[in-house]
Amino acid sequence: MNQTTSHRADIIVVGAGIMGSASAFFLRRRGLSVLLLERDQVGRFASGTNFGNVRRQGRYLCQVPLATRSRGLWGQLPELIGDDLEFVQRGHLRVVYDPARIAMLREYAQAPEVAPLGLQILESDALHQKFPYLSREVVAGSYAPYDGHANPRLAAPAFARAGVREGVNLHEGVEITQVAKPDGDFLVQASDGRRFRAPRLLITAGAWGSRLSSQFGEPVPIETHGPQMGVTEPLPYVFRETVGVSSPRIDETIYFRQIPRGNVIFGGCFRTRPDLDTRLARAEPHGLLNQLAQLRRLAPALGRVNVIRTWSGVEGYIADDLPIMGPSSQVDGLYYAFGFCGAGFQLGPGVGDTMAELIATGRTETPLAALDIGRFAQPRSESLAG
Repeated sequence: MNQTTSHRADIIVVGAGIMGSASAFFLRRRGLSVLLLERDQVGRFASGTNFGNVRRQGRYLCQVPLATRSRGLWGQLPELIGDDLEFVQRGHLRVVYDPARIAMLREYAQAPEVAPLGLQILESDALHQKFPYLSREVVAGSYAPYDGHANPRLAAPAFARAGVREGVNLHEGVEITQVAKPDGDFLVQASDGRRFRAPRLLITAGAWGSRLSSQFGEPVPIETHGPQMGVTEPLPYVFRETVGVSSPRIDETIYFRQIPRGNVIFGGCFRTRPDLDTRLARAEPHGLLNQLAQLRRLAPALGRVNVIRTWSGVEGYIADDLPIMGPSSQVDGLYYAFGFCGAGFQLGPGVGDTMAELIATGRTETPLAALDIGRFAQPRSESLAG
């Protein structure tokens, strides 16, 4: 390849997980020419290794409008992108073991922001009549009938393919060495000599997002964690809804869902610490042993199952547990959408649609103030001279 190869577009999107791929798709639909750059393969990391939860309940209230916008888009698949992501609306059940946490479920359900979710709070006999597979240790649950789940391994590649059909210029295997704005354009320099230029730049690089935002003077406190995931052999299809435990103890926070062909996918209870440089994330056997014990505690029918595969991934967790989303506070034409703290999959289509609206029109109807990168702005030191 010519070492001086140069590409130009209206906007560069760095990172082709579900956030970047969906953003590129919606940006192209709004008429912008798009360069979508991915260091590895589309959807390789957090976007393809997560649990696949399409849930709104349990989110911070400031995120619910974005989650609701995204849920509307999930309901339009596969017509929107021409691919089936195996999305099913089967409901999401959030349960607790501690009676003291029932008030928390009720308070959340009464918040005006979550009214569209149609939450139902169920206790004791009413809960177990509706969900007889739950153990008697479960004392209450919050049921969201319009939530569901989908296949994360399909999502980012499907959005990327749809974007390419619309005219997105996708480049995989782009190892970025420098991102800068030396003049009116942003310049993205790759290790193989390729150069990409555009007047606007959107960083959707997941756990690596802060490495790029730091080059523009906007570092973000972010930690890398990996989900502990597993899947069982096919079992009789009896668990229609996604189920998750809400607890202040991470070792209790198991969650699972069953797909129609019978396999039960589960996660929670433990996080690995993947390496950002090697991009390796290992599933830990001791984490699996606790997961199996917690599955049996939650749903006794899962007490004796064969696990056929385990895996982990690379996820970025922001210090305040909220993602970075919106324009730069320092550089015109620069935008961010990264660090979704292990809960970004459901938001993906909505993030893409919202960022495209913001970038193309200068505004968005979805509130983003709580997610602004400016909340981590470094205070400028005042001169002590004089």
